[in-house]
Amino acid sequence: MMVDMNNRRALKDAPIIDAAYGRSPSRRPVWFMRQAGRSLPEYRQVRKDIAMLDSCFRPDLLAEITMQPVRRHDVDAAILFSDIVVPLKAAGVDLDIVPGRGPVVENPLRCSNDIEALPDVAEEQLAPIAEGIGLILGELNESQALIGFAGAPFTLASYLVEGGPSRNHEQTKALMHSNPELWHKLMQKITPMVITFLKAQISAGVDAVQLFDSWAGFLTQRDYRRFVLPYSTEIFAAVADAGIPRIHFGVGTGELLGAMAEAGPEVMGVDWRVPLDAAASRIRASLAEATPGADPESTALALQGNLDPAILFSGEKALEAEIKRVCSEADRAIARGNARGHIFNLGHGVLPQTDPGMITRAVEIIHSN
Repeated sequence: MMVDMNNRRALKDAPIIDAAYGRSPSRRPVWFMRQAGRSLPEYRQVRKDIAMLDSCFRPDLLAEITMQPVRRHDVDAAILFSDIVVPLKAAGVDLDIVPGRGPVVENPLRCSNDIEALPDVAEEQLAPIAEGIGLILGELNESQALIGFAGAPFTLASYLVEGGPSRNHEQTKALMHSNPELWHKLMQKITPMVITFLKAQISAGVDAVQLFDSWAGFLTQRDYRRFVLPYSTEIFAAVADAGIPRIHFGVGTGELLGAMAEAGPEVMGVDWRVPLDAAASRIRASLAEATPGADPESTALALQGNLDPAILFSGEKALEAEIKRVCSEADRAIARGNARGHIFNLGHGVLPQTDPGMITRAVEIIHSN
């Protein structure tokens, strides 16, 4: 699938893009994972009686939900309202998002035949998402970016093998270690689907992309490098020619940050467990070791993160103190040459019961730092 570059917007003074590339943004950029969704009453109203995945395939609805937090909070980017299992659903995999549980696969993959039967996703099956992106771009101004995203192959594989969310990922890890050949066969099947999904979003005009590896933090670095990193690297390489920032993020990945950075993103997302200056040191050391003799500037990535989502429940005084701490850690990493920019975010997604007013206030505080 070729990426159509004709839909690329000419962004002007877009803080998130500037921060990603190490330029000087007009203000500290901020967006929040899961900023569009359950914390907003307007979201609950428009999605009333509409299933989650159905809403992801309705262009008008996904556009409206994507834009709601941009209008309300003055964040510097919209994140496409979607789900990591959308390409699987589009391809015809029998799955649904069960309220209170998450994605559930009707027939988990257990053998080679199951993997061979996994359908591919075609560009035309993603047409509603592309149409929705067009609607969103028509409402964003020239300084507001639209971020597209996809789930990384490991996380998608875990859902397919476990049949749904898992506390221990025992079936997934068992497949990895008992039958590595079959594991790699599965990853080679999923990786092109992820690439197709991202390229469809890029052709439709998104300004940046994020690859979520939600469950990678359950792996050792050894297993991550052996079973996961080659496929994430392939995905980042496949969209490199688009010339837009590429972000990588996982939860509980403090020990994997350096390895994940080697996959090729411009921006590394960091969860709330690791201070940003410490994360930057780990990332830069790993990249320097992986690319001996490289230009030192190439081993300093932009950082994204990393306020604990629970802090939004703590009152304005605590919120301001924690935001200042996160900003100072990021600034320290930049001053030391270990990072080249900072995009403020949470260390994971907005929690459902979060007061939207606290999110708006957080944005105001961040923009003043």
